[in-house]
Amino acid sequence: MNMRSTLIVLFFALLVSCVAKEEPEQNPKNNLVFNDLAATWDEAMPLGNAMVGALVWQKEGKLRFSLDRADLWDLRPMANIDFDKWTFDDVYEHWKTGEYKKVQEVFDTPYNQSPAPSKIPAGALEFDIEKLGTVKEVKLDLETASCVVSWENGAKLTTFVHAEKPIGWYRFENLPEDLGIELISPAYNRENNEGHTSQSRNDLNQLGYEQGEITKDNNSLTYNQHGWGDFSYQIHTSWQQTENSLEGCWSVSSENDKKDSQPLASEWVKKELTQGLEPSLAEHLAWWKSYWAKSAISIPDSVLQRQYDLEMYKFGSAARPDAPPICLQSVWTADHGKLPPWKGDFHHDLNTQLSYWPSYTGNYLDLEEGFLNWLWKYRPTFKKYTKEYFGVEGMNVPGVSTLEGEPMGGWIQYSMGQTVAAWLGHHFYLHWKYSMDRDFLEERAYPWLKDVAVFFDNMAIKAEDGTRKLKMSSSPEIYNNSAKAWFSETTNFDLALIRWTYEKAAELAGELGLQEERNAWLQILSEWPELAVDSETGLMFAPEFPYNESHRHFSHLMAYHPLGTIDFSKGEKDQEIIRNTLENLEKQGPDYWTGYSYSWQGNLYARAFEGEKAAEALRVFAECFCLRNSFHVNGDQCKAGHSKMTYRPFTLEGNFAFAAGVQDMLIQSHTGVVRIFPAIPADWKDVRFQHLRTQGAFLVSAEKQEGLPVSVTVKSEKGGVFKLHNPFGDKDFKVENADFSLDSGIIKINMEAGQAVKLTLK
Repeated sequence: MNMRSTLIVLFFALLVSCVAKEEPEQNPKNNLVFNDLAATWDEAMPLGNAMVGALVWQKEGKLRFSLDRADLWDLRPMANIDFDKWTFDDVYEHWKTGEYKKVQEVFDTPYNQSPAPSKIPAGALEFDIEKLGTVKEVKLDLETASCVVSWENGAKLTTFVHAEKPIGWYRFENLPEDLGIELISPAYNRENNEGHTSQSRNDLNQLGYEQGEITKDNNSLTYNQHGWGDFSYQIHTSWQQTENSLEGCWSVSSENDKKDSQPLASEWVKKELTQGLEPSLAEHLAWWKSYWAKSAISIPDSVLQRQYDLEMYKFGSAARPDAPPICLQSVWTADHGKLPPWKGDFHHDLNTQLSYWPSYTGNYLDLEEGFLNWLWKYRPTFKKYTKEYFGVEGMNVPGVSTLEGEPMGGWIQYSMGQTVAAWLGHHFYLHWKYSMDRDFLEERAYPWLKDVAVFFDNMAIKAEDGTRKLKMSSSPEIYNNSAKAWFSETTNFDLALIRWTYEKAAELAGELGLQEERNAWLQILSEWPELAVDSETGLMFAPEFPYNESHRHFSHLMAYHPLGTIDFSKGEKDQEIIRNTLENLEKQGPDYWTGYSYSWQGNLYARAFEGEKAAEALRVFAECFCLRNSFHVNGDQCKAGHSKMTYRPFTLEGNFAFAAGVQDMLIQSHTGVVRIFPAIPADWKDVRFQHLRTQGAFLVSAEKQEGLPVSVTVKSEKGGVFKLHNPFGDKDFKVENADFSLDSGIIKINMEAGQAVKLTLK
């Protein structure tokens, strides 16, 4: 091994050992390890930093890096969306008069037929590895966010995507001879022979691009591709080759007239090569060291522990404060000659929302800010859409949108649903509650909810008795895109979000001392009806429409989870509704569930303190709805009766909802009272977690040994009263560094900002 290789190994060893000495520890056994390279893009090893990404796999005998960048989009407008010709009122009139087929032709059909707008892939690097022989091991190292491929002949590849820069590095060692490198462009102007895949019906050549140019100059390759309008992008890689090694760097850049000038990929690579791999690697490892130190868990269920670690690795690879939010596939766009499943867009009827669930308890508010920053940036776009389509003031958001927040159409009940902005507003509220950032409360959280509340006020119609309703309503994605999917009464989905919006707008207005606004929101809230509840089956789709069929989207029970306006803490009435709802969910069965349904079910059971059922739902997700690289692919890959849907389109929301489910088993704080280990199976005797975040901006660590909670450590970021449901039961405990009170099973501790307190079993 030469001196440079030795230095790289030492960098890895030193920085990883530093991580290992600090709690929380990342369990190394949960690395992905295989004895071969994946043969398909959706089983590849994923690397990324939310702006650029790579999938490492093998195609037709070549080692392939499928490259991606988050802002590679064809942003041509949907020709069918013309608000001068079609508005919400026009849709309503066609539905009311039985002419709904015309609406489907105008809004629904073009989404499937038109290739754009859409997320698009970048291209690929391929390495000729034929002379390297048999692969010995392929490893995705979670701690270092790197992929290592070893061959039987001693050759080795180490590759990573820099945690903070739009670059990737690769280094081959112990090569028997020079490696051939090719840069492969997407099939924009050539026939695709890879066949149809799940939810990917449009070939890339339907976009109509002229094929870009690939140039080679000594030890470098450059690909320049012009897209729609003024958009273009570049891939560049340069490398240095010695007698038995090859070391190189790649980047992807994008350009259009709307954004500030950024360095080209070739400029990024030139700069990084001048700096060298070792400093770049040190920066990368330092970021991931900090990431893993934010929080960690240790549970005795190896399946759930492994999947959780993989989900949090993917979250760290897919979210940043200064990058676009997580779209359906993030920076791992399909590499199969077609557009990605569902065009890789932003689905706000479930997908983006679930993708950020683990950021709150997981203590990753900084990464979640990328989602909120994007929503705030395009607030003017959303208000314009609201005015033009709905014809009212206030704000709503398209349920299916482009990178720039423009509507894309599709099933219009959801792609242009009336309560999309409210569900997105839930994330603004959660950010406030978990951070207690008063500037954020005043400047973003309350203004967002206020805009949504004004929109609902303008959309509501009043009955003679003074009660409010929507003139038509929907519940994702019940009855798909049929006329039947519109309800004449307000659905529980829409109603839960409307009631939640007014309740929380009043709460935040009160927090800011805006009493008149608070009172106005409470008055409007009182004019909306209560949720539709069946005495036997619980929460319904809508009045007169019980939950009576299996469906993938649990939209009817939003009030229970994630909104929490119905909760076990509120007494027997709510508890009965929750039990009946969950029992009916089981009774109707999972025939038409997808993977994210099981992830969501895990969260539902955790909130009901049913640990065994929560663990089982999450185990089914991990074992049967994910590919070997942990990607969620919606359908039942076990074909074991968990769903009749056995297709495999890759989307990420199920992965991240899984992680949130595990977190809710370990700690809950949505009621204002923290519960430790509220929903763990009885046989989980030894459990611990570090630095999980609660509402009120508290960081909590706790440990359970031999079935007994033995310690809870709390750090307050902003100060306040920490309320803890006594985890020690009738056993004696002590509190270090603070006075406390215990009343009705609730421990209360007044804490100062920065103060740490430890509770231990005596």
